[in-house]
Amino acid sequence: MKALVFDNELKLDNNYPMPEIKAGDVLIKTSMVGICNTDYEITKGYMGYKGVLGHEFVGIVIEGDSDLIGKRVVGEINLACNACDYCGRGLQRHCPNRQTLGIFNKDGCFSEYFTLPRENVIVVPDNISDEEIVFIEPVAAALEILEQVKIEPRHKVALLGDGKLGLSIALVLNAYNIDFIHIGKHNDKLDISSKMGSKAKLLSEISEADKMMFDVVIEATGSKGGFETSLSLVKPRGTLVLKSTIAANEGLSLASVVVNEVTIVGSRCGLFAPAMRLFESKKIDVKPLISRILPFDDALGAFELNKQKDVVKVLLKF
Repeated sequence: MKALVFDNELKLDNNYPMPEIKAGDVLIKTSMVGICNTDYEITKGYMGYKGVLGHEFVGIVIEGDSDLIGKRVVGEINLACNACDYCGRGLQRHCPNRQTLGIFNKDGCFSEYFTLPRENVIVVPDNISDEEIVFIEPVAAALEILEQVKIEPRHKVALLGDGKLGLSIALVLNAYNIDFIHIGKHNDKLDISSKMGSKAKLLSEISEADKMMFDVVIEATGSKGGFETSLSLVKPRGTLVLKSTIAANEGLSLASVVVNEVTIVGSRCGLFAPAMRLFESKKIDVKPLISRILPFDDALGAFELNKQKDVVKVLLKF
């Protein structure tokens, strides 16, 4: 089968072995996938992962649970052990024994076929297109913020970062009628956010008057500078939500966290079920985030396209 594989280099393998179907698994024929920045980071060494990339997908079940065969599905990306204390508390996303689709110890979905445990799979309603539902993983990750942090109507909220993640978060915040300012570096991407209903502001327009003015600041830039800017914006005893990992070669200054008694919340994967409800009710529209849809055979070129600053999301169709 065809698969996009990383093993010290990124390559399209036309003869990759078919996946082994274990007890409790379903075999999925891939329909469409989305390229995430995590996929790109893996090609630079993130997690030390080698294998088939990809964790954003929609596909058709062709083997396994008879009730699912022929169904169009998406799936939770964390494969938990279901035997530890975390799993017992419903925190499979934090299972210490977990595998993660296309990221850690589990071949991903950038292939014609792949497997997932039956329990990870969710059927997609007919009124949601492939192009929409392939965004369910980043939308679920954005919803995780609202599970972790209570944002009240009186709160002043800032969102930093106008890339794929930042725009997904903006979609969710607007869907929940949260009043916030979306701060980024790119006019074209902030225009997308503005059309969703956001109040947008260029990073260069941030002034001293904005410092320590926000009750909740969501950092989605993945940069040291973004982290430091976020800290400068959050009020004393406010909350800083770290939605992206930060790779910094130099130390981060955390003195203001102590001085201003800032609460820092790390936020990662979210549950798919509530995200599915947003799609089904048409409360979000992800289509403005799609930059290009390319055939899977053009996967290597799509990864190069994904690096361009004006590109938001590249999808691959099988």
